[in-house]
Amino acid sequence: MNMNKDFFKALEALGEENSVETELLIDKVKSAMLKAARRAYPHSEERISVEIDPKTKKFEMYIRQDIIDDEPIDVNEVNIDVAKTMDPNAVVGGTILKELDISKLGRMAALSAKQSIKGDLREINREQMLSKFEQKEHECITAKVSQVEPGRGTVTVVYDGTELYLFRNEQIPGENLEEGKSVKVYITGIIGKNKKPVVKISRTHKDLVKRLFEQEVPEIYDGTVEVKSISREAGSRTKIAVWSKDENVDAVGACIGPKRSRITAVVNELSGEKIDIIPWSEVPEEFIARALAPAEVLKTVITSMDEKACTVIVPNNQLSLAIGNKGQNAKLAAKLTGFKIDIKPQFDNLTGEEAPEMSPDFVAPVFETAPAEEEESTEAAAEETAPEETAPEEAEEAKAEEAEAEEAAPETEE
Repeated sequence: MNMNKDFFKALEALGEENSVETELLIDKVKSAMLKAARRAYPHSEERISVEIDPKTKKFEMYIRQDIIDDEPIDVNEVNIDVAKTMDPNAVVGGTILKELDISKLGRMAALSAKQSIKGDLREINREQMLSKFEQKEHECITAKVSQVEPGRGTVTVVYDGTELYLFRNEQIPGENLEEGKSVKVYITGIIGKNKKPVVKISRTHKDLVKRLFEQEVPEIYDGTVEVKSISREAGSRTKIAVWSKDENVDAVGACIGPKRSRITAVVNELSGEKIDIIPWSEVPEEFIARALAPAEVLKTVITSMDEKACTVIVPNNQLSLAIGNKGQNAKLAAKLTGFKIDIKPQFDNLTGEEAPEMSPDFVAPVFETAPAEEEESTEAAAEETAPEETAPEEAEEAKAEEAEAEEAAPETEE
């Protein structure tokens, strides 16, 4: 009985450690013990049964024996006299359940049961992990910081009873995460889905900003305002381009919120990271100019659509603002728009001459809007005007028909 009490204590601890319900764990243990017993008694496979009842703390294993009045030939039989010591009502031709000593199954059988239970637990953990996080992939969750490792800088967070690891390179630079603090993280993916799943989380991913705005801005959540693109340097600055499907809804204003409440909530969650909200435009020149905010842009010239390159002219006193500290503003604008941006001052610092792009006589490059369609049209026209190629036999037949037509023509005229 003491062994059974210890068994159920260990079973309960194992269930808590692996976040597995006791009933499910009992089924797995029962299956493993059956496999081990049947391996120890290979000729009694269908005669063995296991009973595990956590309420009564009962853990027993039985083998069903046939009652005979002769000498038993194996463990599947029992003499009637022995059977009556276990059950006074035993009769020849009947059966009786004999309790097996679990501790005497043998080392190999016990090891097999242990390995089987471990394998079942791994599979249970895998299924639970996938069921819990597969639908949350590429989403934002709120977890609680449980441990901060000083050396490596890895932060352990807990979500719904599961520990996740936020590595140093996925943390916002300069951010101090304290134990017990709630923090929002972005699930970038799940690796090893078919073996041992690992949930990868991040606070530096640009889509974390998008998910935070979805939580704070109802117009983004319901689709009225659309996030067109995001560029981010975590811990420093983010640029987010937004566009409204409803002309009566101001996309930028919706993101800022009354008294800047919405954008402030996002900034606070990102530990003070600066955020520029840019109104998106389908006109590249306009979008690029807006993306360089807070700098003023005088003119934008697309120099190559194929290479996605452009030249931007700014007032001389706005040049450093447009470029930004260590080129950050220009870099984020380039990522946001997808264009390579060459920023030039309005006047040359040495000669004082104005940039040629600002001249009234300057002609911006003209780009074909649909070169692919024009090429197809040109090819089609060429095919229509070009003479058809014919096989030699067909060419000879055509010549013969022409000759006959020429001979027939004078006769008709006469």
